[in-house]
Amino acid sequence: MASINGVFGICLLLFGGVHVSLAMTVTIPQKEYKVARGDDATLPCTFTLPATGVSAPIVSWTAVSVTQDVPDSTIVTYFGADKITISKKYKGRASLEIIIPKGIANLKLSGVTSLDTRSYECKVQDQNDEEGAQSAKTKLVVLVAPSTPICKVAGAAEYGQNINLTCFSEEGTPTPTYKWQNFDVNNVPRQNPPKTTDQNGILSLYNISKDTSGYFLCTSTNEIRSAKCNITLSVMPPSMNMASTFGIIGAIAAAVLILGIIIFCCCCRKKNKPEEYEMGNPEVEEYRDKDPTVVSESHAERVKSEEEYRVQNADRRDPRDDRSERSYDRSERDRYEKDDRYDDRRDRRDRYDDRRDDDRRDRYDDRRDDSRDRYDDRRDRYDDRRDRYDSDQNSDRYDSRDRPPIIPPNKPRDPKI
Repeated sequence: MASINGVFGICLLLFGGVHVSLAMTVTIPQKEYKVARGDDATLPCTFTLPATGVSAPIVSWTAVSVTQDVPDSTIVTYFGADKITISKKYKGRASLEIIIPKGIANLKLSGVTSLDTRSYECKVQDQNDEEGAQSAKTKLVVLVAPSTPICKVAGAAEYGQNINLTCFSEEGTPTPTYKWQNFDVNNVPRQNPPKTTDQNGILSLYNISKDTSGYFLCTSTNEIRSAKCNITLSVMPPSMNMASTFGIIGAIAAAVLILGIIIFCCCCRKKNKPEEYEMGNPEVEEYRDKDPTVVSESHAERVKSEEEYRVQNADRRDPRDDRSERSYDRSERDRYEKDDRYDDRRDRRDRYDDRRDDDRRDRYDDRRDDSRDRYDDRRDRYDDRRDRYDSDQNSDRYDSRDRPPIIPPNKPRDPKI
């Protein structure tokens, strides 16, 4: 009985092996392939045909859609007899390496980009048996090197403050990791201060001091390569910042004060100018105050003529309202009073000018008389000298008896002569 069962089992194994050998298989060695951006990628695919053989298999590569709303996209298809079709989207950058006897159907992509990061399917199908198709899937990951990170300081670099040093790369697939290194002012490596944390590119420094100043280097790294950035940190005392603030405040206050003084001076000048014009010359005003009752003859004549004209035309006027007549008389009186004041001022100014002219004329006459007297005196002295000279020349002609007496030059002459 046992021998019968063993023979039966052997038969089942033999029939099962024949079945397996008769089925078609498609395999891809790895579930995921990684390629750097810009490089060429090759996705391998091998297949085995059944023992009975397949006259013309159909081989195709399809890009699996990332979302369910978008259908899969066929990249390349082999129909036999070296007939291959490539979709428009992949023309120029996709090709198929196919060897039917060896069961090779490799997909090649040139110059891959980040958009090529997705799943791909290799499918082999018998033209006479559409239901007997076999397929295998793999994933292509396009690696992107991290871009040069950006390093920044968040917070005020002052004594006793807490600050953060940030480091971030805008590009990088897979996501890069970050690491900070600390150097002192002499560019010597050192350990981070106590309580310092370094997570996801953020280096947190607490209660910083002058010793925290130095050189900080951040390295962004992923599977392809790495990039770096650096920061020079200078921790300053708060007093310097306050001094600059106070300096700015003082400058602003001084500017406001100067502006206020200028405005005040301008206002005072504007107020004083009308008074000067109204007051005029103080000497003239003093002269006017001494004689306020004098009225010019021209003004008196004009007032007299206006009064006569008003009396002559009083009967010709039409009767008016008392109120209008009173208002008219008041306006006329005011106008005459203004004219009187104006004439008084003008007469005072004229009198002052006359007085000033008289004083000038008197001073001029005095100077002229003095010069004339000095001239006469000089002429007298000259005549005296000439007389003496003549007397000396004629001394031999006249004796003492015939010589006329000499009259002193300053002796007054006899009015009878």
